[in-house]
Amino acid sequence: MTSHQASPSTPPSPAVTGDTGNEPPHCAECGTRPTPGQSFCDDCGAVLSWTPDTGQRGAGTADRPAGADTPGVSGPDPSADAGSTDPVREPARADARAVAPEEDDTLPAMPPVSAATPEPDPDASARARALLVPVADRRAAAPAPGVAPVLPGVPSAPRPRVQAPGGEPADDVGPPCPWCEVGNRPDRHFCRRCGMSLAKRPGVPEARRPWWRRMRDFGDRPAPWAGDRPRLRRGIGRIVTWVAYGLALALVIYAAFHVSTAWNAGRDHFAKRAQISPDAAVASRSFGGHPPKSLFDKINNSWWGPGVSQAAEGEWVEARFMEPTRLLDILITSGISTKPSDLSEAALPHRMDAVITTADGKKTTRHIKLDQVSGPQQRKFRAQNVVSVRFVIRSAFNVGPDKQVSIAEIEFFTRATTSGT
Repeated sequence: MTSHQASPSTPPSPAVTGDTGNEPPHCAECGTRPTPGQSFCDDCGAVLSWTPDTGQRGAGTADRPAGADTPGVSGPDPSADAGSTDPVREPARADARAVAPEEDDTLPAMPPVSAATPEPDPDASARARALLVPVADRRAAAPAPGVAPVLPGVPSAPRPRVQAPGGEPADDVGPPCPWCEVGNRPDRHFCRRCGMSLAKRPGVPEARRPWWRRMRDFGDRPAPWAGDRPRLRRGIGRIVTWVAYGLALALVIYAAFHVSTAWNAGRDHFAKRAQISPDAAVASRSFGGHPPKSLFDKINNSWWGPGVSQAAEGEWVEARFMEPTRLLDILITSGISTKPSDLSEAALPHRMDAVITTADGKKTTRHIKLDQVSGPQQRKFRAQNVVSVRFVIRSAFNVGPDKQVSIAEIEFFTRATTSGT
């Protein structure tokens, strides 16, 4: 007597489950209703029913031992492939259903199957699923071609290849480049590989040069490195810089138009002085016995006076030259002599205006301020092409009703001809 044993891949027999064969049985693994005519479950791939081979069953029934083949227990066909399905067996399964009652009459009665069916073993289920649903092996990755394929029949040009820069063997023994460490000949100024300057080292800050050297290479400054941004110069500092440049330019233009004046001023400063006397002298009025020429006789004990008491404001004396003369300095001796005891005998000039007339008729007025002392007083008196100088009295010291303004001597000095300048 053969007993039915539940298998994960073997559905229950129609005689046991009561299936009439009109509707397909449910999947024993997942309970999904299959599509009619299918032998395997669409969801889990388990076997829904086996189709027995009638030809072999009739010939080998007597030879097989008891319990080898039972109508309630189905087993895999030895001649069938475990990983493939054969659609030709569909008519045979219909015939098997038709003859199923005849086989049930010959078999002994089987005990009813208990309602409590044991759960399928997970290992057996996994083993059956692996046998029925084969897993294809992963294909090996195709090796990458060494050369890219090209169209057949069309010759392609050879692809360019990157070649390292080459040099002469003598270059490698020279001093290395501070940037790329490649040897260079001693007579080179730029690297033969990277083109950088051999005199500058990377990362070493250069000393700031003086401003007069930076002005010469204003338009020859090196360009910033890639990715570096030049410093932005904004604010009042930039304005002050441009103002200074403008003032310097104005100074240069002014100096260009006054080069001769600056040259003569330098010569006058270092030249030797020589005294020169005017060719004529006139005055607005003179005291008796003291004419205007007494101021230029090179004798300091003779004097000139206008013959007017008090300050004698507006009175003048004038020295004239026949040829235009260049004057550098002037000496004026106040009073009637150079003796300190004679200072109180007469009034002394305090402020005077010197009206200078040049050869072209232009007149220039200069203000001279004297001190109340005895002896000559030197004043700078730079003028060129002078033909006359008029001294006009504006104020005086030690004035009185019985005193008049007195001047002992006036001396002019020019550039000496023997000074070598």
